[in-house]
Amino acid sequence: MTARTLPYVRPASLAGRHFSTVIVGAGINGAGVFRDLSLQGVDCLIVDKGDFAAGASSAPSRMIHGGLRYLESGAFSLVAEATRERNLLLRNAAHLVRPLETVVPLSSRFGGLLGSMLRFAGFTASPGARGLFVVALGLRLYDRLGRRQRVMPGHRIARARAADGALFSDSVRWTATYFDAWISHPEWLILELLADAHAGQSASVAANYCSVTACRGRALTLRDEITGDSVEVTADAVVNATGAWLDRSASALQGAGSRVMGTKGSHLVLEHPALHAALGGRMAYFEASDGRVCIVYPFMDRVLVGSTDIPVDDPDQAATEPAEIDYLLDVLGEVFPRLRFARADVVYTYVGVRPLAHSDADKPGQISRDHSVVIDPPNAVRDVPLVCLVGGKWTTFRSLAELAANQTLALLGKPRLRSTESLAIGGGADMPADAAALDRLIDGIRSRSGLPRARIAGLVGRYGSRAGALAQAFATAGDAPLQHAPDYSQAEIRNLCQETGVRRLNDLVIRRTLLAIRGRVDAALLSELADLAAAALGWTATRRREEWRACAATLRDRHFVDLPADEAAKAPGMDAASSTDSISSPITT
Repeated sequence: MTARTLPYVRPASLAGRHFSTVIVGAGINGAGVFRDLSLQGVDCLIVDKGDFAAGASSAPSRMIHGGLRYLESGAFSLVAEATRERNLLLRNAAHLVRPLETVVPLSSRFGGLLGSMLRFAGFTASPGARGLFVVALGLRLYDRLGRRQRVMPGHRIARARAADGALFSDSVRWTATYFDAWISHPEWLILELLADAHAGQSASVAANYCSVTACRGRALTLRDEITGDSVEVTADAVVNATGAWLDRSASALQGAGSRVMGTKGSHLVLEHPALHAALGGRMAYFEASDGRVCIVYPFMDRVLVGSTDIPVDDPDQAATEPAEIDYLLDVLGEVFPRLRFARADVVYTYVGVRPLAHSDADKPGQISRDHSVVIDPPNAVRDVPLVCLVGGKWTTFRSLAELAANQTLALLGKPRLRSTESLAIGGGADMPADAAALDRLIDGIRSRSGLPRARIAGLVGRYGSRAGALAQAFATAGDAPLQHAPDYSQAEIRNLCQETGVRRLNDLVIRRTLLAIRGRVDAALLSELADLAAAALGWTATRRREEWRACAATLRDRHFVDLPADEAAKAPGMDAASSTDSISSPITT
């Protein structure tokens, strides 16, 4: 990202401005609408009460998939849409979205057939392990629904190999193999959507830590959640893209409520070399003994496990409970009986709240994952239409954004100028299509920047085709590696702080990098990152200490990371006092 394409502003700079559309909620769906409308020439403001992508959009299973299990409930149109969007993302965001071979262990031939038939017919049926016939039929249909723009091979069924027998229990007789996809850094893709929007329409801007507290007439009152200051902007239309917070946001926006319900999905990240090696780059997709579908797959050098599906009333209070950790570890023990799992293997946990349309279904898994767009017309208090996004899957964000953008354009009386269907996202533009071309890209960047090949490969994996410009900038700055995470550099961290809207240390540690989710953040690394952020953003020593403590508390209390409450208790060899007191720049919020 460069200064020409930075969309990030502080709320104070928005006072008195008018926007054609204000979008509330900067998760994946809000960012998708922001980009789509901006590319049609519409000047937009997107705001979020927290950081960009800080809600459910930063806490998915990181799968980009069609939803194989939704076929049982007859959701053919949803699965067809999701598989199509999966295929588009594999092309449009190839730097972040990659194919994922998936294996389903099968122990019986006809297991679950009656239950599947009853669920397909709309009846409630007790869970039961699905067998060869049901899974083979489902995968045949899955392949057919995803045939448009197919970029991956179809499924196959085979007798369990010796290697599979060593991984799964002795009862596994067959395995079904098919392909979906996974995304390495969903938060970064959201930032790229914001940057692409601003590049297409320079009047479109984004503000994080900016909540909407009132909507009267055509005016919206915005509150800076860090400084406490409030400003007003006006708009011709408002989009509510707050996901599981939709009904809560409706109160400030003078809209209707009771449209969504939330279920939380908790995930674990394990440091478990034996399981990582046994998976062999594949995801295992399986049923627990209670019928809950779970996944486990290699996530870089870790293993990602998910997920639970538990109703919640307050998405702000959702957290991974100890019982959920134990449940997922027990499930792993059922499926991989030759391996041992303990809490000590868990290096990170996270939880997201799925924004589901209100339903009377008996079980969360039976609630539709489909989406819709509902318009609340102007009323006695609010003079602008309110476009509400209800439900939705991470994978289908583009198609939901297109639907919402089309309705917003109609309200504004503006035409659609272009489609986003084949439009690359951020560093996905001009990404090499094969390994040989990727090698040429890396070699070209190395010759221009002089950085080591391994370092460039890491940058390409994070930033795609934009790695070349960044590598040269980092090389000019010296590209000194971090002491406690040498695959990142000081120049890279400064760039992230200054050019991606970072306002809190949490933003940098948890969402701008992959250090936290990979279980690599200890007290010493957190101090090193706090020093760099403070210098880049002009924090005082007091502000820096407060940010360290707040970030440590978040990692400790919400993500199961072992960190002390006070920086003075961190690892030996790091002098907390000297690292903070040397910073004396005026506070910048």
